[in-house]
Amino acid sequence: MFPSTRASYKLSLMLSVFFIHTSSTFAAETPSSSAQSVSTNTPPIPTININADDVSDNPTEITPGSTVLKADQLKNIVNNSPDTGALLENQMGVSLYKSGRIASLPVLNGMADDRVATTIDGMRITGDCPNHMNPALSYLNPHDVSIINIMAGISPVSLGGDSTGGTIDIQRKSPVFSKKKDKIVVKGQVSGFFHSNGKGLGASGDVTVANDHLSIRYNGGWSQSRNYHAGAGGGQVKSTQYKMFNHDVTLAYKKDNHVLSLNIGQTDTPYEGFPNAYMDMTKNQSVFINGRYKGDFDWGTVEARGYWQRVTHAMNMLGDKGGHSPTTGMPMNNLGRLAGYDIKGSIYLDDKNTLRIGNEFAYYTLNDWWPALEGSMMMGPNTYHNINNGHRNRLGTYAELETQWNHKVTTLLGVRNDVIMTNTGQVSGYQGLAGMNATERAAINRFNQADRGKTDVNFDVTALVRYKVDPHLTWETGYARKTRSPNLYERYSWGTSGMAMRMVGWFGDGNGYRGDINLKPEIANTISTSFNFHDVKQEVWELKIQPYYTYIHHYINVNYLGSASGRAGTTISNLQFANHNAQLYGVNSVGTYNVWNNKKFGKGVLRGNLNWVRGTDLTNHTNLYHMMPVNGTLSLNQYIGAWSGRIEGEFVNAKGLTDPLRREPKTPGYILLNIGTSYTWNMFRLDGSIENVMNKKYYMPMGGLSIGDLIANNQVRALPGIGRSFNVSLTASF
Repeated sequence: MFPSTRASYKLSLMLSVFFIHTSSTFAAETPSSSAQSVSTNTPPIPTININADDVSDNPTEITPGSTVLKADQLKNIVNNSPDTGALLENQMGVSLYKSGRIASLPVLNGMADDRVATTIDGMRITGDCPNHMNPALSYLNPHDVSIINIMAGISPVSLGGDSTGGTIDIQRKSPVFSKKKDKIVVKGQVSGFFHSNGKGLGASGDVTVANDHLSIRYNGGWSQSRNYHAGAGGGQVKSTQYKMFNHDVTLAYKKDNHVLSLNIGQTDTPYEGFPNAYMDMTKNQSVFINGRYKGDFDWGTVEARGYWQRVTHAMNMLGDKGGHSPTTGMPMNNLGRLAGYDIKGSIYLDDKNTLRIGNEFAYYTLNDWWPALEGSMMMGPNTYHNINNGHRNRLGTYAELETQWNHKVTTLLGVRNDVIMTNTGQVSGYQGLAGMNATERAAINRFNQADRGKTDVNFDVTALVRYKVDPHLTWETGYARKTRSPNLYERYSWGTSGMAMRMVGWFGDGNGYRGDINLKPEIANTISTSFNFHDVKQEVWELKIQPYYTYIHHYINVNYLGSASGRAGTTISNLQFANHNAQLYGVNSVGTYNVWNNKKFGKGVLRGNLNWVRGTDLTNHTNLYHMMPVNGTLSLNQYIGAWSGRIEGEFVNAKGLTDPLRREPKTPGYILLNIGTSYTWNMFRLDGSIENVMNKKYYMPMGGLSIGDLIANNQVRALPGIGRSFNVSLTASF
């Protein structure tokens, strides 16, 4: 039996008090340095290296099949796309749901969006939009990314709760300090890019001024593009243009083993087309503050963070869809606010055991209203309130023990409690109760009279083991119970008319969605294992294979309510979010092999990955939506001196297993050829590439319906991928 809500509050507060008391006790006692002697095979949370230029984190938790990308791995792609999600492409267990071109949604083992805990410098950012046009990664300049930790399926409780698909933990570049006292360090980087397809342009840069104690850094970027063209004969793909600016400043102070930093930033997107949605983004402005303290003591480390974000978001139809004027389209506004804290510590109990404990709280509010459209009888004369003063607050507490039993076996056991509290105010429609039909009037009355306040008490458990079988094989396996509560739209979107329902939904399918106040949290039980084969020194070859299985109780899928006729003979489904049972299973794999390595020809590396996932709704006995078919890449990379090059094949199988309730389109298989090269000379680096060399016409398996083309041209087709593009970028470092 789960404890009552009141008991869960007491549990969280007691653990918080325990954390603070334990930290002060250990600080007072200061055990001997022998307590820190942890084997280098599985180090604890790393200490601050005060002799290094860059003070950075290095994720070490055990996670079967996890992928850690650092700066030296990211630099080959960071200048080639303004979409931070593109940095995750071709990774183990990862696929991308592409809607807006700077707003990709990462998919981990078949689960995406709110099911994936995506954090940027410790901030778990929520999409403030009924179409989820502003996900977490859309606020981050790729130029500023330092580390990406991708954990598909199973993730430690210390790295996030309220999720079922895994965790993506991203860190910006860390503060830089001078190694020598009273010496001023000035360093930075400036880059620009051009893409021929869509005439994409962009520039980004950063500059740091620091001494041995104080560091200040500015980072900024700008990018824009017109609509892109599909492959041979595919024509222009409507609603694929965008423009974006972002700026942030980081001020940091370091004293001995302590670092205090403050990051303040702004992101402004004047417009972004969404080709698989009825609406486009006509404004998105975000302002955030993120403060952090990290200290290293003899007994362990302490990290405390506080943050705040405000998002002003607006949608309408851009010119492609015949809107964005006072008398056309459909104006929709959002105002979201996020504030929270995160306190965590790592305690070295002895030379084998490391205890991690933490407490966090996130306060989130959302208003979603649709102003009356001038001159419209249907969308007026009043304001439509979709989410009125919505709240979704989360209080989380966890404890996690990592034990290295010997040089071969390491275990990780963690428990977590998250209390999710949601509520919203009363709603109203365009025409008021007097002007509405009986169905809409009844829906508003039913919603406003309902008990809308909900509290979910969620518990997570993670158990993992790593075993170094021999010098050629490392085996990791684990089990996780993960829980996710519904988001505000899944629980509180109330519209009954076909038009209102079609304005809610982040799936790119053109269907309409309605929420359900009584939705229950999803509970995912995942078993995953990973086999890592490699040479003794892990320098010549490596092969990782990760099978997994997930059973989800109360999976939030949909029930069918009816259908309506759409443009060009299409049919639109009206759906309501509902709890079902579901399962997902599959296999991920990735491998590298050094084909040659000598002075004459340099180094040649063969890389490949292959992912397969299958998802089924056990209640409806149908396929889950947005399941990527078998896909993979194979590339040959050459490195010799200052020059590097690659030739890459990307292949995706035909998509035949689709969700009939959402009328998901089937897509044919395809193979794309990409080539690229780069050359470094002194402070400059020049990158060039040709993507989709053969100008192949293809359709994205998770792209949904090309609604922009449907509205503009009455053309019914799945969303086409981008055709051939010549890309070039130049970077200067100083």
